[in-house]
Amino acid sequence: MSKFGQYNIILKEIADGVRAFEFDLNDEYFTKIDSPEVKRGNVKALVCVQKKNSTYELSFKLEGIILIPCDRCLDDMEQFIRHEEKIEVKFGSNYAEENEVVIVPESEGSINIAWFLYEFIVLNIPIKHVHPPGECNKSMIDKLKRHITHQKGDTDDNVLFDIDEDGSDAVAEDTQIDPRWESLQNINFDNN
Repeated sequence: MSKFGQYNIILKEIADGVRAFEFDLNDEYFTKIDSPEVKRGNVKALVCVQKKNSTYELSFKLEGIILIPCDRCLDDMEQFIRHEEKIEVKFGSNYAEENEVVIVPESEGSINIAWFLYEFIVLNIPIKHVHPPGECNKSMIDKLKRHITHQKGDTDDNVLFDIDEDGSDAVAEDTQIDPRWESLQNINFDNN
């Protein structure tokens, strides 16, 4: 059995009706996937397969916790994942993915969903993932405070964040600009 053999769903064995499969995606699963985004977690996956004429509809329900690095302090943080997805599978001569339809070789008669499960998890990680206020690594926050710079005229939309004692983002007011760069702010780039 391959390292992802337990995630094979033999479609040819599914007759009419719905068949459910449950998977525990734990640290061992994430280690086998060997991807940089998620190294550990505990996610429950329910996959329901329904045969519809010449196709199979796979409905995925994922819920659990993954551990990912905090964008601010780089310590591991828990990220809750809840996602539902559907894909359609049909038989063909070669494996292919076309939009939301996956074609699997009829000679094999099965689909391995290990990578689909991982993709659904990774695609649901928020772009910005940071600890709640006050939970970031204090020594890393102190280092960030020493190295973050601000420029005159920064607004909430384009400011590099400053970090309060509680670990939350805050806009710096009255930040001094390095005098070597201050004169560059008067350059006019309009060529009119």
